[in-house]
Amino acid sequence: MNIDKPILKAASTISGPIDQAMIGLLLICGSVLFFIFALMFIFCIRYRKDSSHNRKLKKQGSLALEWAWTIATLVIFLGLFVWGVVIYFDMHVAPFGASEITVVGKQWMWKFQHPSGRREINELHIPVGQPILLTMTSQDVIHSLFIPGFRIKQDVLPGRYTKTWFEATEIGEYRLFCTQYCGTMHADMIGQVYVLSDSDYEKWLEEKVVLSEEPPSESPVSRGESLFKSLGCISCHSEQSGYLGPSLEGLFGKKRKLTTGETVLADENYIRESILYPNAKVVEGYQPLMPTFKGKVSEDDLFDLVAYIKSLVLPQKQ
Repeated sequence: MNIDKPILKAASTISGPIDQAMIGLLLICGSVLFFIFALMFIFCIRYRKDSSHNRKLKKQGSLALEWAWTIATLVIFLGLFVWGVVIYFDMHVAPFGASEITVVGKQWMWKFQHPSGRREINELHIPVGQPILLTMTSQDVIHSLFIPGFRIKQDVLPGRYTKTWFEATEIGEYRLFCTQYCGTMHADMIGQVYVLSDSDYEKWLEEKVVLSEEPPSESPVSRGESLFKSLGCISCHSEQSGYLGPSLEGLFGKKRKLTTGETVLADENYIRESILYPNAKVVEGYQPLMPTFKGKVSEDDLFDLVAYIKSLVLPQKQ
């Protein structure tokens, strides 16, 4: 594996468009700056002291010229805006089927968990040519995950989930940083991203994990199911309980109507909030009976519970 790649090596599908937009913006701004300074230089010579050039102000104007520079400027800046918007949506909308890896930022380390259940700290192994979705939260203060080679940077916030995605295009090793000052050892909150071939990635997943709290075979969904049962959630959110709480089957991605009359989208942040602050958004037709699990579950537990609830689908009608 080549580990001597420059830190700014373009190594993801979004790197090229971002670099092109940056270069285009610099060229346009540089051209305008050069034009202004060139005029200043010419005028300084032409109208210097003791120059014989006529300085008398002449009242004249050209409506066509004024329209021309106004429209040209508008077109240029609208073009830059559209260019940036297209790249922005490409950066923030992950393709369907992206492999989801959960991330917990903590003073002063990065904790990653793969869909298989494999965990790692300050290291991230991924396959080349496969979209990777990072769902992230912080255990303490605000962090910011930055991988220069992939041109991605996303704040990692306590109390909610943020997302970013990328698709690595070159096998190799890349640096990972925290770019939000998060305490005395902020500079040590760094890591490595290892981009592997598909076969090498599969071999890595099968390796024995010595420091993992859970066996690699236990996925977040299966661990979340165990937590769901051990915490007693099944006693209210199941058919056997008579649905003291709302059904969770097919919940994810659907709209929920609340007792306040509002409608909310059941995404990851909604599920997280409902676990920690169940009375914040009570579903219409139900009473605020659910106890809070704040302080009883860790950030890793929350990720597993959310993964399990996302996996629940409505039963097929016969």
